[in-house]
Amino acid sequence: MKRVVITGTSTGIGYASVKVLLERGFRVFGSVRKEEDADRLQREFGEQFVPLLFDVTNESAVQTAAAKIGEMLGDETLDGLVNNAGIEVAGPLSHLKTDEFRYQLEVNLIGPFVVTKAFLPLLGADPARKGDPGRIVNISSTSGRIAGPFTGAYAASKFGLEGYSDSLRRELILYGIDVIVIRPGAIVTPIWQKSDTGLVKRFGDTPFADALEKFEHYSAKEGATGFPAAVIGETVFQALAAKKPKVRYAIVPNRLTNWIIPQLIPMRTLDKLVANFMGIKRKRAGAA
Repeated sequence: MKRVVITGTSTGIGYASVKVLLERGFRVFGSVRKEEDADRLQREFGEQFVPLLFDVTNESAVQTAAAKIGEMLGDETLDGLVNNAGIEVAGPLSHLKTDEFRYQLEVNLIGPFVVTKAFLPLLGADPARKGDPGRIVNISSTSGRIAGPFTGAYAASKFGLEGYSDSLRRELILYGIDVIVIRPGAIVTPIWQKSDTGLVKRFGDTPFADALEKFEHYSAKEGATGFPAAVIGETVFQALAAKKPKVRYAIVPNRLTNWIIPQLIPMRTLDKLVANFMGIKRKRAGAA
């Protein structure tokens, strides 16, 4: 039986990944931040699911969880780590609070660093452990390759996660531990409800008010019509179970228009297309 740790399992992609892996015969250790979520998931998923109570920004709590799992594994290796926990902080970068930007990076980039470092010995970096080396799956985003307006903090965290993943993968060849990136596009997930809302109200006194209204409508539509989270859960299974997994999996609705074409056209052209779509227009001197 393969044993895997997944962070951020209370809802969305993390929850769906737990469900898929349990159905495939895995044992899953899933992190949540609230006791009530741990109890709920334990009741729902049964004995093959082990809840872990920690926030990825709390290094001591993460290390305590890793030590607990280490004891449960005995002298064997952990088969996988899925860094999924994440948030989205939205808003125009020129008006976003520094603490908000910092917290975005703390959760989405520093968090995976902290968690990975704590679990690396269990994945095979500790030579005393027996078994095949495990795999690390980092949940990035299409925003880790294509950055849109008003999601700059989120894109920065995911671009950073992409670079971190590449460096880590090349370093961990030493231990035979692979690192795989999954880039979801629009997914029906509560991250849309958990992220900052009311952007027009928050930034209504800035020059971006009109564009933010269009952005909110667009985001709501994407969040309601994207792929179900189970699609990413199936991709997580592939990344963990395939004999020769891809380095990256991009799971994107309307793939041609949302993923392929934006990477083929000149960047300046893409800038103009996105700006026009969002209604971002240059303010001329003297304009009312």
